[in-house]
Amino acid sequence: MSHPIHSFVVPAGDSGKRLDQWLSGQLPDLSRVRIQQLIEQEKVSVNGHTAKPSARLRGGEQIEVTGAVERPPLKAFPEDIPLDVVYEDESLVVINKPAGMMAHAGSGKGEEGNRGTLVNALLYRFQSLSQLGGELRPGIVHRLDKETSGLLVVAKTDNAHRRLAEQFSQREVKKTYNALVHGWMAQQQGTINSEIGRDTIRRTRMTTRTSRRSGARTAVTHWKVLKNIEGPWGKFSLLEVRIETGRTHQIRVHLASLGHPVAGDTLYGAPRSMQGAQAGTASTALARNFLHAAVLQFTHPLTGQVLSFERPLPPELVQFLRQIEGMPNSG
Repeated sequence: MSHPIHSFVVPAGDSGKRLDQWLSGQLPDLSRVRIQQLIEQEKVSVNGHTAKPSARLRGGEQIEVTGAVERPPLKAFPEDIPLDVVYEDESLVVINKPAGMMAHAGSGKGEEGNRGTLVNALLYRFQSLSQLGGELRPGIVHRLDKETSGLLVVAKTDNAHRRLAEQFSQREVKKTYNALVHGWMAQQQGTINSEIGRDTIRRTRMTTRTSRRSGARTAVTHWKVLKNIEGPWGKFSLLEVRIETGRTHQIRVHLASLGHPVAGDTLYGAPRSMQGAQAGTASTALARNFLHAAVLQFTHPLTGQVLSFERPLPPELVQFLRQIEGMPNSG
């Protein structure tokens, strides 16, 4: 067996602990999953012998770690795609993602379906990313829908990924969006606390009308009206939206459940095109969802510093907003 990278003796007081649990305390930079993989790949010995992750310790054992985890090759590949990098250091990157770009390819996609994603662009730009997301999602801690623009954080290292993921799961990350919805809201602000699950009939959709088969999960969305708009194409509300959870399509599903779909979001009830109410007014349409992740705030996983980033609406949303307000477009 090769020379050990780490060597430990189990104290008598730790008798009864699982091997993987005990090693997690000795190797804090490795996740529990990574430690289990080390053991399963026979990179850990207990008194010179291999063991299972669930093996119970008695105290006094000599434990040696003799190698690193052998990871499967990435299914994603680098592509030279421009990125709007807002912040970068050795642990993480903050990206301002454009609408139209998927975060990563799906597991059932072939090579042609695995092009043009954020992951492809990240691998070209940064080479090394966290592997905790798996072979298709290196670096991806959280996602934005394809047609949603705005800020997201990407992990370069496994350690940063794990600590950022903990912040998301503990609802410590502050995420604020701007959304334009059809119609005027009944109140100036409110909270939607409805479970979200997979639509069992239309599998591409999520729904608040949940069932046992939908795998529903808690979802909390806070919204407030920034502006009521009435123009040539009807009534709209420009909203500031904060989410405590990060469920698939959460903002879109929650706002649609109130009867106010996000403009451009045809999957959840927004019209494909809008006909002007005034005679001679042409129809208009938005080729993406009017949903933008404007503010992202989290604690740096290594330094503990609070980082906060903000990005304004992209030009196509500013232009659409001016259009529905009946204002001439600048430029």
